[in-house]
Amino acid sequence: MVFLPGCNFRCPYCHNHALVLNPAQLVSWPLDRVLDKLAALKGWIDGVCITGGEPTLHAGLADLARVFRDRGLLVKLDTNGSRPAVVNDLLAAGLVDAVALDLKAPLEPVPYRRNAGPGSDLAAVAETLDLLAAWNGWVEVRTTVHPALLSCEELCRLAAQAGRALAHRHNARFTPQRCRTDDPLDPSLRDAPPLTPEEFEDWAARAHEAFRGADPAES
Repeated sequence: MVFLPGCNFRCPYCHNHALVLNPAQLVSWPLDRVLDKLAALKGWIDGVCITGGEPTLHAGLADLARVFRDRGLLVKLDTNGSRPAVVNDLLAAGLVDAVALDLKAPLEPVPYRRNAGPGSDLAAVAETLDLLAAWNGWVEVRTTVHPALLSCEELCRLAAQAGRALAHRHNARFTPQRCRTDDPLDPSLRDAPPLTPEEFEDWAARAHEAFRGADPAES
């Protein structure tokens, strides 16, 4: 995994906030060192995940992906979907094999702003989802779940929206993620009770049913 700094969202549960807010305080690896590490692990590692932060904020993203591609590596992009033009260019150029789109909430203004911050652009995220729906590569939609920020009904509504967009795809999946509360961007979440493992499994099962097109109320 290659982490790029900075992000245009401010998700309350973000656990990479040092990379987002204070990247200069972290150790930075020159690209040559990354490539040397990959060369040393040839035969063990066959792909690179470019993540963040938000990778699409970086003007050199396509060039970075091409460097990995030229070395015979698969490339996966993690994105919040806020820059569909950048994602479209990467897809059109064949520079990525897989994309993980982090959807923060149902594609509706109030819950999205609550979970992604005031800088979130809902229309841009929806456009990115549409781009991925028309693409042939592997797609994962991921959602971080904390009951203080997202209800089970909202999670299922989000999953249904993603499922409708990706319904025809055999290589798409939906992945809820249980929120980590050890060091979130919003410190108040440390004291907000998260879902128990059993509760999370129930929510996730209902969301998967919604993604596949079933009525979660009947599951």
